Amino acid sequence: MAAPSSAEAEEEQVAPAKPVRRRRKTVKKAEPETVEAPVQETATDEPESNETEERIRFSDLGLSEPILKAVTEMGYTHPTPIQAQAVPEILAGHDVLGVAQTGTGKTASFTLPMLEKLSKSRARARMPRSLILEPTRELALQVAENFKQYGAHLRLTHALLIGGGKMNEQRELLNRGVDVLIATPGRLLDMFERGGLLMTQTDLLVIDEADRMLDMGFIPDIERIVGLLPRRRQTLFFSATMAPEIRRLGDNFLNSPKEITVARQSSITSTITEGLLVVEKKDKNRALCALLRQDGVRNAIIFCNRKRDVDMLERYLTRQKFSVGHLHGDLTQDLRFETLERFRTGDIQILVCSDVAARGIDIGGLSHVFNYDLPFNAEDYVHRIGRTGRAGKEGKAYSLATPDEQKLLEAVETLTGKTINPLTIKGFRQLEWRGDEDAPSAAAPTEAKDRPQDSGNKKTADAKAENRPARKKQPERDPLPEARKHDHKQRSGRAELLPPVPEKNGIQDGFGENVPAFMKVSFLPEPRDPSES
Repeated sequence: MAAPSSAEAEEEQVAPAKPVRRRRKTVKKAEPETVEAPVQETATDEPESNETEERIRFSDLGLSEPILKAVTEMGYTHPTPIQAQAVPEILAGHDVLGVAQTGTGKTASFTLPMLEKLSKSRARARMPRSLILEPTRELALQVAENFKQYGAHLRLTHALLIGGGKMNEQRELLNRGVDVLIATPGRLLDMFERGGLLMTQTDLLVIDEADRMLDMGFIPDIERIVGLLPRRRQTLFFSATMAPEIRRLGDNFLNSPKEITVARQSSITSTITEGLLVVEKKDKNRALCALLRQDGVRNAIIFCNRKRDVDMLERYLTRQKFSVGHLHGDLTQDLRFETLERFRTGDIQILVCSDVAARGIDIGGLSHVFNYDLPFNAEDYVHRIGRTGRAGKEGKAYSLATPDEQKLLEAVETLTGKTINPLTIKGFRQLEWRGDEDAPSAAAPTEAKDRPQDSGNKKTADAKAENRPARKKQPERDPLPEARKHDHKQRSGRAELLPPVPEKNGIQDGFGENVPAFMKVSFLPEPRDPSES
């Protein structure tokens, strides 16, 4: 089991962010606040006159005393903008479409009101009262930990339904009855098909990281799951980014939703320093080692696009005497959890992973994020580097690119609206981008190689063409007649059927009644005119 984390959604609040829309008469503006310490203030770009304005508190959101007590024990006083706006709407029973950049507290924005709504009744066996869908096991574990912390003074139960766990143990938990079911789509459908789960009483659905669900191909599963839930339910959509496809999907699931957008979509927090080095692919490993040593990295995550590169890079860095572990989807669940725990405790300083962990790792005080590869999906860049620079702390996000990857960089810069500055590393020169016209052509050598042979054989080929007799023009064939039923009319003692064998008295010769299906014919040929032959 993964160790408690600081929780991406609720334990991190970044600044600056857009002011909260006014929801109460006493509220003028809410500013993000650091959650690492109870009263620590984050830097803000607001004018000095705003510093004296009243700020909204968790006690203003309509939450009960047990929940407020747990929040206070965790050191939080002021909600983030997404929390301040979403909690009242969810408590009022509205569907919500929440969009906020990573690290602004999305998970707490649905966790806290869910606990409030569920605290008034109890669950039945095999019938969870609420369902949270997560794209990865790591995120599901993180949300489960949040429920433990925020529901410490409530008698509510929750269950995890994720791949890699023992099905019988998960079934036993469901049989006892759970208030909150946190699941990945595949395992949830598997349990339902085995008859271990009923969702007729599930009247609150949360789809977390909706855009990641789309990327990972979970949308058909989610559509099926939604079809198993009651039609009268409350549905919440939350994501760091909201692509047009996801918005259209939300329109199918949500009923007159309240849309809450905090900060510009896909924006990068001001606490992250970005940099880019363009090198040849063969120099990437050495350049990465130089970066790690040059910056004196104390803990870092390195993202690769491919799982095989994760394994390769982990072995290379190990040979270079770095304290390193690796993480990707092909590893067993136990090994993944063990690696994450060692990284959290500091036994491992560097974690090389694929995008499976981009939204499931929450390490307090992570100093660096490295993109060994620029991501194919520009939105993944936002989630990757969002692992650092959290809760108002400074972070660095450095990327490596090859001269052929200019379009990947342009997609990232277009999405984030920022230009990534070049890096300076001793011993490495910043290369220029290589356009399509500069790329080596695969067809050119082949053409050059074949040209002498074609030229030398031209006369021979022409001579052969002159001596070759002209082909007789083939007459156009009439279309085949439409399939007709056999009438088994006999002609000359034998039915005229297509090869391979004829039929006699309803039985094909040589096979008896057991005729292979591919040898059966579906129509009779037209009789031939003897004069044509």
